[in-house]
Amino acid sequence: MTRAALVILLLGTVAAAAEEKTIVIESWRDDDLSVWQDRIIPAFEARTPGIKVVFSPTGGETYDAELAARLGAGKAGDLMACRPFDASLDLYNKGYLAPLNDLPGLDAFSAFARSAWSTNDGKTTFCVPIASVIHGFLYNADAFEQLGIAAPTTEAEFFAALDKIRADGTYTPLAMGTKDGWEAGILGYQNIGPAYWRGEDGRTALVAGKQKLTDAQWMEPLATLARWKDYLGTDFEKRSYADSQKLFASGRAAIYPAGSWEISGFNAQARFRLGAFPPPVRNAGDGCYISDHPDIGIGLNPKSAHAEAARTFLAWVASPEFASIYADALPGFVGLIQTPKAIDDPLAATFASWRSRCKSTFRSTDAVLSRGTPSLADETRLKATAVVNGTETPQDAAAELQKSLDDQPKAAR
Repeated sequence: MTRAALVILLLGTVAAAAEEKTIVIESWRDDDLSVWQDRIIPAFEARTPGIKVVFSPTGGETYDAELAARLGAGKAGDLMACRPFDASLDLYNKGYLAPLNDLPGLDAFSAFARSAWSTNDGKTTFCVPIASVIHGFLYNADAFEQLGIAAPTTEAEFFAALDKIRADGTYTPLAMGTKDGWEAGILGYQNIGPAYWRGEDGRTALVAGKQKLTDAQWMEPLATLARWKDYLGTDFEKRSYADSQKLFASGRAAIYPAGSWEISGFNAQARFRLGAFPPPVRNAGDGCYISDHPDIGIGLNPKSAHAEAARTFLAWVASPEFASIYADALPGFVGLIQTPKAIDDPLAATFASWRSRCKSTFRSTDAVLSRGTPSLADETRLKATAVVNGTETPQDAAAELQKSLDDQPKAAR
């Protein structure tokens, strides 16, 4: 090779390197770092030469504060994982998330999917939806077969199954505790509640002030939760979330009030056949409702130095290719794209299949209604816990929750 040719080659290499862009993604989730590094990022970089991607997670407990500090100092990444509803809306209102209405592929998501990352009027979306988590119940299929129990579909069948499990004495009927103060609210009230308040019909009526938390459809799920106390086993008040997971995974409990995010953990730990059923309907023939709660999206830092490269990545996140990789790598985090591929994991596929026969809603307190202090979401968890513990009646808990809602500044809603 001549000296001139070598110079041209070197200049070309330098120019190519100069053109290469590196974009950084912020996230609160560090448990899926290997998925991003080993599967998601290589797939994108293989099809998009010239753009390198770095996934830079922060621990969940400190993510919000640290991200806010970096954004304020102009040192945040190009892209950021978005929590649903008000946390991300607050970032958008402060100018820390760019509007994405013109992003190619965003129309692949329904208005329901985008609602967790859109303005109150629904006109502007500022994060690409990635996945939701679905509430329901996991069960020990071997125990059910041994006891001659079928997966319940109605509330009466659910309690009949619990009675039969308790009478046998081999298993704790329900693996849930109240020590950590949130399971009864999230895994209990928000799990079974949509069947009472009829999903989006009730949630939107509550937001509009047309229903109250003291109405029967909002109080009765608390009354049903109060009945769970008899099936939780001894010392459930001292049982943490991790303890409940261990109790079920060990095979010593028959039913676990769950979210689909639990699937990977129990697939790895359980030494019995796992099954899942959706929240039972109140009466045979009633419509089915599920909490299909938006969990994670991804948005653009408007001060990114590589905004076009970041938008290229976001457009790929809105594609079926990304949705397929994410669903396979993280079973139980169910894609929000309207044309998802078949899910390989059988248990995750079971949860996802409920969308075709049940109406989806999300946690009733998480959009609009928790803008006061303390938040209605936090208050609901505490009151649901008190009801399960038997230290407060469902009626009193409902009255106090309504008072908490009434006390919110109207401007916040």
